[in-house]
Formats: sequence, C-alpha cells, structure tokens
Amino acid sequence: MTPVIESLVLYKNQPAIVRQANDKKLTIELSDGEKVSVRPKDVDLLHPGPSPHPRQLKAATGDPQTAWELLGGSTTIAELAELAFGDYTPATAWTAWQLVADGVYFDGTPKAIIVHSPDQVAEIQAARLAKASEEEAWEAFVTRVADGRVTLDDERYLTDVIALALGRSESSRTLRRLGRTQTQESAHALLLSICRWLPADNPYPIRLGVTTDQPDFAIGALPDEPRRDLTHLTALAIDDEGSVDPDDAISLDGNRVWVHVADVAALIKPDSPADLEARGRAANLYLPEGTVHMLPGEITERLALGLQPISPALSIALAPLSNGDFEVLEFTPSWVRVTRTTYESTETELESSPFNELLIIARRNRTRRVAAGSVELDLPEVKIKATIDGSVIIRPLPSLESREMVRELMLMAGEAIGRYSQAHDLPLAYTVQDPPIEDTSLPTDLTGAAPSIMWAKRRLMQRSRQSTSPGRHSGLGLDVYVQVTSPLRRYLDLLAHQQIRAYLAGGYPLDSAAVTLRIGTADAITGALRAAERLSNQHWTLVFLMQHADWQGEGIVVENKPGRDVVLIPALAWEAEIYHKPPRPLDSTVKLKLESVNLAERAGRFKII
Repeated sequence: MTPVIESLVLYKNQPAIVRQANDKKLTIELSDGEKVSVRPKDVDLLHPGPSPHPRQLKAATGDPQTAWELLGGSTTIAELAELAFGDYTPATAWTAWQLVADGVYFDGTPKAIIVHSPDQVAEIQAARLAKASEEEAWEAFVTRVADGRVTLDDERYLTDVIALALGRSESSRTLRRLGRTQTQESAHALLLSICRWLPADNPYPIRLGVTTDQPDFAIGALPDEPRRDLTHLTALAIDDEGSVDPDDAISLDGNRVWVHVADVAALIKPDSPADLEARGRAANLYLPEGTVHMLPGEITERLALGLQPISPALSIALAPLSNGDFEVLEFTPSWVRVTRTTYESTETELESSPFNELLIIARRNRTRRVAAGSVELDLPEVKIKATIDGSVIIRPLPSLESREMVRELMLMAGEAIGRYSQAHDLPLAYTVQDPPIEDTSLPTDLTGAAPSIMWAKRRLMQRSRQSTSPGRHSGLGLDVYVQVTSPLRRYLDLLAHQQIRAYLAGGYPLDSAAVTLRIGTADAITGALRAAERLSNQHWTLVFLMQHADWQGEGIVVENKPGRDVVLIPALAWEAEIYHKPPRPLDSTVKLKLESVNLAERAGRFKII
C-alpha cells in the first residue's frame, strides 16, 4: 500500500507523518519537525492515518506477552497492534513496532513480522543478560582503574594491554574502550597506574624482540693441537670490578707486547650448532638487571682468561716502535697463566713495571692515532645495576689512564689483525667508519676540549659498519681495523678468530660471500640489541630517580636550542632539556633538582634550583 497524506510511516526506524504524496516522492515530517523528501520505497507504512504528529504519539498499554504467545510464525503490524493493545491506531502501531525493533519476541519489517519461538526468546534474553552483566563488570573495572587498583579477575581486560606494551600487538580493545591512545607508552602507563606492572618491569628487550634466555647447549672437548707455552709470562686481564667473562689479557715480553684473546674458535667451528646459536644472538645483551650471554656459561668457565689455572688463548705478538706504530710479529694458539685485576687497582700501579712500560706504548699509539685524525670523545659514562629487589645503583665510570691503556693495546691488536688479513687477502669483518660530517667551527683535535664541543662532535659522527672490504676507520684514525678481542661477547670477533685459525692451520677459511652473509645477520640483530640496552639504561635511570625523588645534582649546558638548553648530567650520563630565558652560556654549570618522572615515556623533568 502506498502511503497517503497524514499516514504514519517508518523512516530510518523513526516515526514520520506524510505531508505530501505522489507516485515518485513523499514529503514526510519527522518528530523534530524536519521535513524530508523521500521515495516511497524508503519508508514502511505503519498506519494509513490520519495520524497525529509523531511527537504526539503516546505509548500504548496492553499485553504484548499474551500476543506473542498467541501468535506464531509471522504476523503484520496491524495484527500485532490489535492483539497486544486491543486496537490498530497510529499510537498502537508505533508501540507495536518498538516491540519488533527491540528484537526479543519479534523481528522483521512492518509488512512481515517474524514471531520468535520460546527457545529463540530464551536464547536472546540469556545473551542480553550476559551482555548486561559484562557491562556491569566492565564499569566496575573502569572504577577500579580510576582508583588505581585491579583484581585477579581483571586480567582478562589486561591481556591485550600487556601485549601492546610488549610490542606483541598493535592495538588494545581495553585501551580503546577506556578512551586512551593505542600506543606502547599508553599501555605501559596504564599498567603502572594500576600496579599491574612495577617500575622494575622493563619491557624493552621483549618489545624489541631480542632473546632474553641464556643459551644452553653441549660443548665438546678442546682439540688436541700444538700450542705455544707462554705461561712463564705475566698475563694481565684488566677489567671492570665484577666482570665475569674476561676475554683478553696483555703481557710485556722484553721489547714485544702480547695480546692474548680467549680461544673460543678452538671449540666453536663455522656452521656448528654452537656457531649457529651464537650467530643468532650476535652479541651479549648487557642490561642493568643482568647479562644475557651469546655463549653458554660452560664456555665462559672453560675459556675466559683467568677462570682456570691455565687458559687457552690466541696470542698476538707486536713489536712497538718509538713513533707509536708497531710491527706484527706472529699469531699463535697458546697456553697462558692469567692474573685478573681491575682498572681501579691498575691505576695505582701505573708507575711500576710492567704497567709503566705498557702505558708508554699505549700513549704513543694514541698520539699516532690522534695525529691521523682520530676523534677522541670524553663524555660521562655510568654503570647501571638493578638488584633483585628492584633497587638501582648508578656508578659513574671515572676516566682512568688504565682503561685507556687497555683500550689502546686492544686497538693495536685489532689493527694488527686487519693489516695481516689485508696482506693475505683473508676475508674478515673489517670495521670501517666514514669521516664525521664536516663542521669547520669545531676543532679536529679534541684534546682538552669543552663538553659542549665533545657533545657537538659526537652528533656529527657517522655510524661504523662491518665490511669484507678493508677501509679506514675515521673515528679511530686507523687505515684498517678488525674487532677481534671479544669473541666471548661478539659474534663477528668469533668469526675473525675462526678465519684466522683456519688460515694459520692451512685450512679453508670462509669466502667473502659467506662472511658477508654473517655480517648481515649480525648487523640485523645487533641493532635491536643496542637499542634494547640503550632504552633499558634509560628505563632504570628513571627508576633510580623515582627511588630518589629528592635528587639534586649538577648539569653542564652543552647545547642551546630555541627556547631551551640541553643539559648533560654527568652523575647520570643523562641528557635533559631545561627551558631558558635567555639561553645560558655553553659549558656553564647549573644546579638541578628532579621535578617529575614519566617512566612509560622515558622522560625526566628537572628544574634549576
């Protein structure tokens, strides 16, 4: 039936009255008085009229339950209105339609209303009851979130929040319903606010997808092979206090220097299960809460220098020259007897032998590198340790000559390997670095330079990379360099040892393609490792500040930005931005006080005292 003037129609599930009608168009008026031109097929007839204005329709009273029980199969709006409310009027038609729209007992259109069976009604009612109960539970959860507390039953709401916070999901239904942003930081903040996570929960290693379990696989026996006996030499493994995996040591032998390196390649052969495991990890992961090792503890216990009375090593003999250069004398598998000590202890013995002689050699090497354009940055460093109970210790690393001495001797070893491999066309992972981005306002020699100069220079440094093609390492001032002194800690160092061992034994080292493949694998993983370390250090530094809410200390202005100064806090090795009017002089010292910490955003705010 085509609606006529003053008939009651249904338009977008709302009542409307027809004001004008023809075969092609209807003008209808809605409850709010708006008039709309529609096609006849866009509306459904509820009552032929005449109907009062839709806003004057009153809800009819009757017995819908009995009507539903009497009806079966299907019905019309007119029949339903008469059975449920005793008459078919515009008001009863509209009230009957609302029953249909409610969907419990009826469904369909005004022309063809479907009557639900008792089983269908029971199922719909049960579903609605469950939904209402769920909404009630959700509202209770929202209240608990606002109060900063949750219960064990709330874990179902938090599963997707945790997944987002850990980088395992890109969204969270719970955060969406709470009206919060769909970010890892937002998820982290919520978990902290309700104490589901504690400040000690560090999400960054998992978020970056790095392996956090310790390796565990069987290791065979050390092969029976000729080794040079160097146990008569004093071999010194100098490390930080608490180091558990010393992999290099130094000896003074008359006019030559020996650099001994843990002979890890003696046990781990290319493409062995152990090699594949180490390759998949790329390097040790150093976190404040502990170290995730590249190799099993058994290897460290057997091969780290000084953990056994006598240690197997790959020893490199160098003959230092008076101009700071050196000659490469030999490489040999060896036995060494290692004495372990620390940088701090060595610092007090630098005037005695053999430390004094080693220090002179190291200083000459550094002078040579500086003359060749090396970039020697001296910016604050700290050691961050998170204990089992969640407390944090931050210890500044002092600038010690003993540390620089060991560094120089290890650089000499890496340069020696590079020279030897280049001369013998042995494919290795050479470490190369392009020159810093040019800035004529900065000095080339940074000896004694102010912190702001060091800071600016560091920002201009290019990222170093590994390549099978030898190339200059501009940051070190070396024409060729290979990282080789940490095979327990870095896979590419282990790879270098494997190649050198194969060459010295007259075997078959890997070709350039195989080395390139391993470089690519390590590089892909190492980026995530270093990011996890950097973000974890930031995380635990902020936890430290949360535990020391009254923290005060000194900062050094190292950069002026529009409207704010960048301040370096040496005691924390932390960068902060302080708003200024006007800018403070570069390298001036300011007294700072902690203002606030936002752990989820990795942000700490400080103010000038």
